[in-house]
Amino acid sequence: MTTFHDAAARGRISPLGLFFLGVASIGWGLNFPIMKNLMTEWPPLSARGLSGIIGALALALIATSRGETLRVPRAMWSRLILVSMLTIGGWVAFMGLALLWLRASDAAVLGISIPLWVALVAWPVLGERVSPVRAIALLIALAGIAVLIGGSGFDASLDKLPGILCALAGAVCVAFGTVLTKHFPLALPPLSLATWQIGLGCIPVAVAGLAFEDPHVAALSAIGWASMIYMTLVQFCVCYVCWFAALERLPAATASIGTLLVPVVGVLASAAMLQEPLGLTEVIALTVTLASVALALRS
Repeated sequence: MTTFHDAAARGRISPLGLFFLGVASIGWGLNFPIMKNLMTEWPPLSARGLSGIIGALALALIATSRGETLRVPRAMWSRLILVSMLTIGGWVAFMGLALLWLRASDAAVLGISIPLWVALVAWPVLGERVSPVRAIALLIALAGIAVLIGGSGFDASLDKLPGILCALAGAVCVAFGTVLTKHFPLALPPLSLATWQIGLGCIPVAVAGLAFEDPHVAALSAIGWASMIYMTLVQFCVCYVCWFAALERLPAATASIGTLLVPVVGVLASAAMLQEPLGLTEVIALTVTLASVALALRS
């Protein structure tokens, strides 16, 4: 009998794999407007860090229930901590801060540029030269970002600049973490790796939030509590479980291209849930950025 791993390796498309991919992509896309709304009640570092820690504990229970070990070899700890701080900690912190200045739809568009920064960072770290196609894709992505920055006028663009820099910093952190994972492989089962990365990455974010912010549980409304529950259980648990289930059943390229659904859902959900504008500027920026990432992934 052909296993799911064999099917993925041979490039076969599993309908169940596509379902899991869709659940993960839609769940992550919906998280952008949910995060933005939560920022009106709770500060970003506390909200993101604490929900991540609780999510990591829930993932640990899932991993142990599936018989996966959570033991980390002693020699791997330094690499695991470094990658976790970059891939999860940097993304969680910087993207949370970005939402203080950006609309949720803007953050979703900027976040999808990660594969392009991975290609750029891999050049000095891994010696993987940027191909002409990927160089063109990077230039196209920068054009999409330029549309996003300049589409609302000079003054509005200056107001957005700190958020744009934070979002790009988060994307670059993920890129460095991804490349270092390839350079120093972390030989742990997928769910165990996700558990440790989310937990180790979110602990310093939560500590910084408690040190520099002033979160009050009483400030959370019913919608705020629902948002925290969503971020904890859906974003960090359901989506990651579905993502790894999709990777077991789909070719890696299919899974990567499928995540392009994330910013589309993020932009549309932000317009529906937060009444954010969905005009020509937003559509052009989203289309151009998606096209650049799709080009990079196909190359």
